[in-house]
Amino acid sequence: MSSYLLLPSLFPLRLTVSDISLSPMRTNMKKRASQTNLQYFSGSPKRKRFSPPRSSAAVSDFFQSLPDDLLISILSKLSANASSPSDFISALITCKRFNNLGRHSLVLAKASQKTLAIGAKNWSESAHRFLKHCVDAGNVEACYILGMIRFYCLQNRGSGASLMAKAAISSHAPALYSLAVIQFNGSGGSKNDKDLRAGVALCARAAFLGHIDALRELGHCLQDGYGVCQNIMEGRRFLVQANARELAAVLSSTAATATGGAARSWVTCDPHTHHRAAVGSSTECPLLSDFGCNVPAAEAHPASRFMAEWFAIRGGPPGPGLRLCSHVGCGRPETRRHEFRRCSVCGIVNYCSRACQALDWKLQHKAECSPLELWPENEGEGGVGDGDGGVQNENEAEDVIEES
Repeated sequence: MSSYLLLPSLFPLRLTVSDISLSPMRTNMKKRASQTNLQYFSGSPKRKRFSPPRSSAAVSDFFQSLPDDLLISILSKLSANASSPSDFISALITCKRFNNLGRHSLVLAKASQKTLAIGAKNWSESAHRFLKHCVDAGNVEACYILGMIRFYCLQNRGSGASLMAKAAISSHAPALYSLAVIQFNGSGGSKNDKDLRAGVALCARAAFLGHIDALRELGHCLQDGYGVCQNIMEGRRFLVQANARELAAVLSSTAATATGGAARSWVTCDPHTHHRAAVGSSTECPLLSDFGCNVPAAEAHPASRFMAEWFAIRGGPPGPGLRLCSHVGCGRPETRRHEFRRCSVCGIVNYCSRACQALDWKLQHKAECSPLELWPENEGEGGVGDGDGGVQNENEAEDVIEES
């Protein structure tokens, strides 16, 4: 009986409390709904836009906040691993900051062969200036490339030789070997400027640093007694060692890019048939050894490719009566008449060094060489043919390079 009496009194109280607590919320919801409906039907809804802060530190983008040391490190990695000069230059022209930091000495000092491999058709004053900046930064590879270009292409003998000497002082093997070839031939001077002993010493230093052509040249010098006391057995040992290094270099380079089966597809080990393989192929070069293996031809150095392209564009050597080395991977021109040796059998091809003759003999000249009764361009200074693909200097009584 009492519960029925209390019910009417409690019920109105609960309604009053709920109305009081929910009334502001309901009012706000109604206002928002009405505003939304009005904006929708009016066709002009208000959108909130992001307004960036007005402080200068927040306005600058994140790229500008990166430290210079980090960007220099990134550009140094790029210059050391770029596959061509255009890859590196494309990064420099991205923005002004990259252009400034890309010319930093730490970046240019790390530039690799491929980054510095400028084509002769793209040669310009800016390309010359880029190589000069790399030289000033202490890049040894740039010293050698620019030295070869100046010595042989631009005919600036003194500057080119000094740049190659600067690279040789830093134990750059190709520079040491190139200086040896210059000493053997007396390039840039007369016949009396030859220094065979200095050439042998430079070859020995380059061979010690792992230069295969220098080791092969040194072996021929020992076999022939050219600039050094003759030692046939020691020279033959150096030639076999050069062949083994050549094969090891090719195998190690292809192992990273080819599978085992693909790497073995071009290796043939029949010593009786390797001389009958296709000669003159652009993809294969018979190994200069008794192993009977054919390996892909080694890629020419960017300096050699530049010289070959430079004189091909200009239609030949830099002067009348001058010749280019017949080995396609060399590119060196004569600096005076009859500087290079020519084949003692056919008298047609000529080479700057014994190493180039040995390479070209196995590559293509062995199939093309044939004795001639009268040498072309014979001016009374011909050599005596040895019937074995040898090369004889036209300015000396007899200077034969035997086949390896």
